[in-house]
Amino acid sequence: MTNNSLPPELLRVVDANLNRLKEGIRVIEDIARYVHNNKDLSTSLKNLRHLCQIEPIEELLASRDSANDVLRPTIQSEMNRTDLKSIIIANYKRAQESSRVLEELYKIVGPALSEQFKHIRYELYTLEKKNILGLDQ
Repeated sequence: MTNNSLPPELLRVVDANLNRLKEGIRVIEDIARYVHNNKDLSTSLKNLRHLCQIEPIEELLASRDSANDVLRPTIQSEMNRTDLKSIIIANYKRAQESSRVLEELYKIVGPALSEQFKHIRYELYTLEKKNILGLDQ
């Protein structure tokens, strides 16, 4: 989908959250695929990750300034993972939060994109429930 001309100062926020969303989904997807051999879940996550697109990518790349990100250094709370389940939960939350940021920002200029990210967020809620409850069985 297209960027729909968000103000330049918001493109960096979009770029960071789009990357965070796709990265979070990818972590869960790879665990489902390679550790749990769960074809249905990994396919659902892959399909969802492929919906996380904003064009043109060049505008987002131009706004990127990861070298000067004030929260770039790892904080201690990010290191608190005790097992795969805690990694899965953290990455669901990361992806859900990022999709919410994108949903809110695109309410300004792109209702279709806003709805797309809302759809992604609700799908993540559904997959999280199935995934986490399935781990406990």
